[in-house]
Amino acid sequence: MKQLESFKRLIQILLSGVGLFLQILIFKKYYESYYTYWLRLDIWERGHWVVTLIFALLLISFSAMYGGTRIGYLRNAEIIFSQAMGTFVSGAIMYLVVSLICLRFINFSVYGTMLLTQLIVSIIWIIISNFLYQRVFPPRDLLLIHGDRPIDDIVRKIETRKDKFKICKTMNISEGTEKICAEAKVRYDAVVIWDIPVTERNVILKFCYGESIRVYIMPHISDVILAGAEQLHLFDSPLLLTREYTLKFEERVIKRLIDIIFSLILIVLTSPFMLITAILVKLYDRGPVLYKQVRCTRDGREFKILKFRSMRVDAEKDGVARLAKENDSRITPIGKFIRKVRLDELPQLFNIFIGDMSFIGPRPERPEIIAQYLEYMPEFAYRMKVKAGLAGYAQVYGKYNTTPYDKLKLDLCYIENYSVWLDIKLMLLTIKVLFWPDATEGVGEEQITAMKQMESDGEK
Repeated sequence: MKQLESFKRLIQILLSGVGLFLQILIFKKYYESYYTYWLRLDIWERGHWVVTLIFALLLISFSAMYGGTRIGYLRNAEIIFSQAMGTFVSGAIMYLVVSLICLRFINFSVYGTMLLTQLIVSIIWIIISNFLYQRVFPPRDLLLIHGDRPIDDIVRKIETRKDKFKICKTMNISEGTEKICAEAKVRYDAVVIWDIPVTERNVILKFCYGESIRVYIMPHISDVILAGAEQLHLFDSPLLLTREYTLKFEERVIKRLIDIIFSLILIVLTSPFMLITAILVKLYDRGPVLYKQVRCTRDGREFKILKFRSMRVDAEKDGVARLAKENDSRITPIGKFIRKVRLDELPQLFNIFIGDMSFIGPRPERPEIIAQYLEYMPEFAYRMKVKAGLAGYAQVYGKYNTTPYDKLKLDLCYIENYSVWLDIKLMLLTIKVLFWPDATEGVGEEQITAMKQMESDGEK
C-alpha cells in the first residue's frame, strides 16, 4: 500500500510537472521571440534565463496554491479553472516585470496570445492527465464507520466524487470495535470515521495507524482546537499549549495596517464600479442604494455592515431574519447580477477601513441568527474571538449553504492557525472563490438560517 501511494504521488507530480513545463517553454519562446528586441538595458547575457526562472517560480507557486497541480484529486473543471487562475496571475505579474525591463508597456495583444496559448495547452494536458490518472488508479474502496446520527449528508457528499471514492460498506459503532477493526483489515483502501464516541474512535484510529490503513475523520471542535496548539518541550513529556488569547499584539498591529492600506487602495480602484452599481440599483426601483444591517464582530460588538441592496425594499417586511435561498424571489434582477460577481460586497471596504471588520476573518452574522445557533451550539460564540472579515476560511473552503457547525470548525481552523502569511494566502484564494460558482449556492428552499440542516445532522 505504501509503495502504491508513493507511486501515485510520483505520477501526480510528473503529470503536473509536464503541464507546467510546457507553459514555461511557451513563455520562454514568446519572450525571446517578441520582447528581447525592445530591451534597452545592457543586462547579463543570461538574464533571459533569469526572467524565465522568475516566471517559472511564480507559475508553480500560484498553480499549487489555487489547486491547478492537483491532478487526480480535483475534477477537470476545477483543475482547469485553478490552473487558469495561476496562469493569469503569474502572467499579469510578469507583464509588469517585462514592461519594466523593456522600459515601456509591451504589446499586450502578443502577450494575450501567449496567455491564450498557455491556457489551451494546459487545458488539453489536464484533460489527458486526469483521464489517464483515473483509468490507472480507480476510486478508493471505503468502509464508513458511524454512530447513531444520520449519515445521509456525508454519503451524499462522498457520492459526488465517484471518481475518487466508493463506499463499499457502512458499519455502526454498536457492532463493536473488534469486529470493525477485523473488517477494516480485509480489503478496504481507507476507513471513514464519522461522528462516533472518542473512546471507540481512538481504538479504531490506533489500529488503522498500526496497520497502515488510511483514515478520514470528521473532527470535533476540540480536535480543531488541538490541531492549532503549540508544541512545548519543557519536560521529558510532550505538552500541547492552547493560549488564552488569539492574535498576538504584533499580529494585530500588522493585520490592522494591512486592512487600512489595502482598503484605501481598493476603495480608489473600485470606485468606478461602485458608482455604476449604485446608479443601477437606484434606477431599478428608486429604493435606497445601500443596505445597512446590524452584525456582530469581535466579542459580540454590534456594527452596521454596508452592502449594495440586492433584494426588494420589503424583503423582510415580516421582521424574520433569514438567509437567501436558491432562486430567492426577493432578489431583484440587478441584485442577482451584483451578487453573482460580488459587487454587492464592495461597500464593506469602508467597514474595513474604519475598523469594524478585517479583510480576513469569520463572516459577521446577525444577532438574531447567532442567538438561534447558540441555543443548539454554544461553541458558535468562538467565532467572535477575532474581528469579523470580508472573507475567511469558511468562504474559501466552504459554501454559502455550509452548515453552521462546519462553518464554525472552518473558522476555528483559521483562528487557531493564524499567521500573516495565512491572511495573504486566503486573500489570494478569495480571488478564485469570487469566480467559482459553487461558493454562491443558497440554502435550500425549506431552510431559514441553515438551522434545519444543523438540527437534522444532530451536530453540536
